[in-house]
Amino acid sequence: MNIPQSSFSRIVIVGGGFGGIALAKKLGRKEVQVVLIDKHNYHTFQPLLYQVSTGGLEPDSIAYPLRKVVKDFPNFFFRLAEVERVATEEKKIITSIGTLEYDYLVMATGSVTNFFGNDQIEKNSMGMKTIPQSLNLRSLILENFEEALLTDDLHERDALMNFVIVGGGPTGVELAGALAEIKKGILPKDYPDLDTRRVQINIIQSGDRILEGMSEKASRKAEDFLEGLGVQVWKGVHVTGYDGKLVKTATDLTFESATLVWAAGVKAVCTKGLDAKELLTYGSRLMVNKFNQVVGTTDIFAIGDVAQMETQDYPKGHPMMAQPAIQQGKCLGDNLIRLLEQKPMKPFVYKDKGSMATVGRNKAVVDLPNFKFQGVFAWFVWMFVHLFFLIGFRNRAVVFVNWVYNYIRFDREARLIIRPFKKKHT
Repeated sequence: MNIPQSSFSRIVIVGGGFGGIALAKKLGRKEVQVVLIDKHNYHTFQPLLYQVSTGGLEPDSIAYPLRKVVKDFPNFFFRLAEVERVATEEKKIITSIGTLEYDYLVMATGSVTNFFGNDQIEKNSMGMKTIPQSLNLRSLILENFEEALLTDDLHERDALMNFVIVGGGPTGVELAGALAEIKKGILPKDYPDLDTRRVQINIIQSGDRILEGMSEKASRKAEDFLEGLGVQVWKGVHVTGYDGKLVKTATDLTFESATLVWAAGVKAVCTKGLDAKELLTYGSRLMVNKFNQVVGTTDIFAIGDVAQMETQDYPKGHPMMAQPAIQQGKCLGDNLIRLLEQKPMKPFVYKDKGSMATVGRNKAVVDLPNFKFQGVFAWFVWMFVHLFFLIGFRNRAVVFVNWVYNYIRFDREARLIIRPFKKKHT
């Protein structure tokens, strides 16, 4: 890997997501050698991936070079690689570009889409967890309308214009709202020779309400917003299969659709060497103590989605969202320095700053610890918070200008098929 030897302790961070970057910044000017490893050379602002999928933003406005994050920090190194295994006894990681020793290892590998063992759905549905996946979905959505123009088969045309989103969390709700706005404001202008009134948008939730992680008031209001936009909300429905054409459920309910987007859950990225049964919980998360140390170890830590810290307030671990990852990264940065200075570490305490979701233009729901509100003001709060947490002034400026333009013109100019995507049905 060509990492120089140093008299400083070497801290290896695996993953450049929210937690990994928060930790890196905390260690930025400390007397430690830090090696950041990621299989991509950029950080992805995942909350806005749905806007890439629906043509609202280009991917470079929600991505930020990892090398730029650490360029001003002394004793910092970034390597583009994928970690294949952790050799805990030898204190080494084996990667796609070589082997590296560590004094302390921090796993911040994040999560991937969870298909719950359903191989058919995994092969035929669309995910939206990475930038490449979002670009694939954008291309497929636009290609469907192009194909719908060419077919004389009304049945096939309806299937091409029928979108099914599985999962009623923030990702599914925001995507459904964005598609509904495209149907209303863009499709009639782009496809005047296509009856876009036949476009259907379905969101399927296995539970009894959407946005289950938010208040009941927020859930009801979000459902009202979606239905007002023409989205069909299906609750208490379990999707069991999808062959690329027909969505099957546990009941007699079926959907003929050329596009199924799976947003029904995530699971942690599991790394060999740390995949022993006693270390993992449901969802492949690593069991950690109150200091984010992986159980049974003193030199390996985990933060963010991959970490399962069970507390009285969070018996199933903290939510797999950005805020817990950021807060754990900052806390661990302080604790690693305290550890090197032979001082006692401080336990992590999560401060819930609330949750929010947007359902479209002037429509959002916000749950703060002591205040809950919906509507236009919530929409402005949602925009401000997302702009604030974007990395880099350029990204904030580009996203803001795009949002203002889209709002004034009711347009999404990034609806481009840059690279065609063809599904391989099985």
